[in-house]
Amino acid sequence: MTNLWIGIGLLTLIAIAIMFWPLLRYQRLVRSEAAERQQQNIDIFRERLAELENEREQGTLADEEFATLKLELERNLLIDAEDQPAPTVGRTRIGQSQLVTVTLLALMIPAAALGLYNHLGRANDLAVALNMPAPGEGQPSLEQAVAALEQQLANDPENPEGWYLLANTEMNSGNYAAGVQAFEQVLKYLPEDAPQYPSVMGQLAQAMYFANEGRMTDSIRSQIDATLALEPYEIAALGLLGIDAYEQQNYTGAIEHWRKALINADGAAAESLRSGIMRARDELVAAGQPVPDLPELAEARIVLQVSLAPELADRVDPEQTLFIFARPVGGRMPLAAVKRQVKDLPLEIELNDSMAMTPQARLSSQQVVEVSARVSLSGQPMPQPGDLQGLLSPIATTGNAEPVTLVIDQVVQ
Repeated sequence: MTNLWIGIGLLTLIAIAIMFWPLLRYQRLVRSEAAERQQQNIDIFRERLAELENEREQGTLADEEFATLKLELERNLLIDAEDQPAPTVGRTRIGQSQLVTVTLLALMIPAAALGLYNHLGRANDLAVALNMPAPGEGQPSLEQAVAALEQQLANDPENPEGWYLLANTEMNSGNYAAGVQAFEQVLKYLPEDAPQYPSVMGQLAQAMYFANEGRMTDSIRSQIDATLALEPYEIAALGLLGIDAYEQQNYTGAIEHWRKALINADGAAAESLRSGIMRARDELVAAGQPVPDLPELAEARIVLQVSLAPELADRVDPEQTLFIFARPVGGRMPLAAVKRQVKDLPLEIELNDSMAMTPQARLSSQQVVEVSARVSLSGQPMPQPGDLQGLLSPIATTGNAEPVTLVIDQVVQ
């Protein structure tokens, strides 16, 4: 802790110096301020005049309009110059009252900082961190990390983020009973109107289920019901209902719960739910029972046949870059992206989830998308004037029996 207070003292001295420095520089700033503003106005005038001359040379601005706009620029420059205050002449004296004011403000900095730190600071947390093994002594074990976190929570129990971290640590360690207790503490201190509240309730139900060795009880079911009353599509709660139905060989019920959970799921959670739905479907097939339509299991894929319009062939080079994208209709974030060259045209390519930019933005997350192909003259993904492109929208992400034909036949303006 000694090093902490030494650091605080040094930072305080720096803060005091920062308070006095502007006062010492005031004279020079006053002298240069007017000249800088005038130079800025001149630079803006020259820049705008160059733009007008460029527009006139390109034929987008008539001579009469050019003369009028130029006259207006010159008039504005003169008005700005007349409005500038005269530079301060002579040296600005630092009076006693100014010096006293700055000194008082400088002394208030450490006083206010120490007061705020005592009220809002995390000295206990810092002590916990300082007691951890040094980097040269090796990384702390899981037990040491949990003990440090528990000590932190003992000093600051009203910390839902800390309790949540502890709950997940205990769950990952297989200590489900401790996970239940930690999730209960999260809900105790987390505001009920917080967007994470239903999710934590569902995770508490899940911890209770695992702590009871995977057996459903009335208390667990009550926790699930309370969760779904707040959020009907909460993933963990619906997942538990699906597991319970599957264990009772109610495969249709399991599919219904897991399909509902899949609405809000993505990434690994979505893949796990789809896997469960497929297992329940296979059980229904094996038992000769009716199988519901499951569009969620349809593989998201689009087979594209991309070609270049013959009339644009002389405007491209074989080595130029070709980008192929699938995006949400009207959206900008690509769900699938491919980079090729013009010499690869015409080509046939399949867009699927393996080409996603992020796990959360995948082709399977949308029912319909827009697909585009663009020859980039600059080699950059962002469109530029002169690029060549083709666009199709909307295109279904599943159920496409035949390839989709996309022709690059437009010039980006």
